[in-house]
Amino acid sequence: MNIGQASDASGVSAKMIRYYEEIGLIRPMGRTGNNYRVYGEEEVHVLRFIRRARSLGFSLEETETLLKLWQDQSRESAAVKDVATAHIADLERRIAEMQGMVKTLKHLAHCCGGDQRPNCPILDDLAGDAPAPAPRKTKQPA
Repeated sequence: MNIGQASDASGVSAKMIRYYEEIGLIRPMGRTGNNYRVYGEEEVHVLRFIRRARSLGFSLEETETLLKLWQDQSRESAAVKDVATAHIADLERRIAEMQGMVKTLKHLAHCCGGDQRPNCPILDDLAGDAPAPAPRKTKQPA
């Protein structure tokens, strides 16, 4: 099959297939007399593997490691687990960082009057001009 058909069958764009070949993640494909790349079911299976690994957030380097482990029938599953658990730790760290960002932004948005005045604690914080202000007190109904 040609690159378009391999793309359709694997769910990986033709541009990414070319990129993966360029960086050596997949081996260069054979060519026809017209210089078209030729893909078989094995190559499509590899592309699906890569697509799934990338959809789980594995980096290109981690994906390459996993791909080599997948293709190595004498591998130890511990090596695969090590890659996965390191990735889990990285995801958990990034989630914690994002949760911190959400908390900070919620605080800044709460502190912003959102009115016609130019004062804006959000912009002040981004500019490093002032520490984040304390939350505004709301008036209690009498």
